[in-house]
Amino acid sequence: MKVLIVSDSHGLTKPLQEIAERYRDSVDLMIHCGDSELEVNAKELKDYNVVRGNCDFRGEFPEEFIHRGNEYTIYATHGHLHGIKQSLQKLYYRCKEVGATITCFGHSHVLGAEVIDGVLFINPGSILLPRMRKEKTYAILETVDKKASVTFYNTDGTVLTSTSFKL
Repeated sequence: MKVLIVSDSHGLTKPLQEIAERYRDSVDLMIHCGDSELEVNAKELKDYNVVRGNCDFRGEFPEEFIHRGNEYTIYATHGHLHGIKQSLQKLYYRCKEVGATITCFGHSHVLGAEVIDGVLFINPGSILLPRMRKEKTYAILETVDKKASVTFYNTDGTVLTSTSFKL
């Protein structure tokens, strides 16, 4: 399975569309982890499964998105309701409640990927206002068998870093 993950676009439209167009035919799923600040029916979001962020006031986005695949369950949320800036513990517990082995979230604008007790946490960073680095980023998750790779990209499609995990 191949998943495109973006977050924290804060009103951006053109890069959001360009990223979707770049991967439309090569990914199985597209997730926007909140703070799009766009209308629910915005054409720029049509390819994405979008969750509500703390800056989304222009419609009723869901608080969470759950994708149950053949091998993995993916849980997506923005992160503000789980206190991710302090700890990933509440988000971890929510993943356990819904049976998720992979979680995608935003809110902190800091990219990262790590496995904690069998759950893969992915924050794609921000395509507008990155923190802890200058590059505006998104991520691609690819799973094969019991392995996952997370690759982070600059908004122009340049690979920044890639990490593999055993799940």
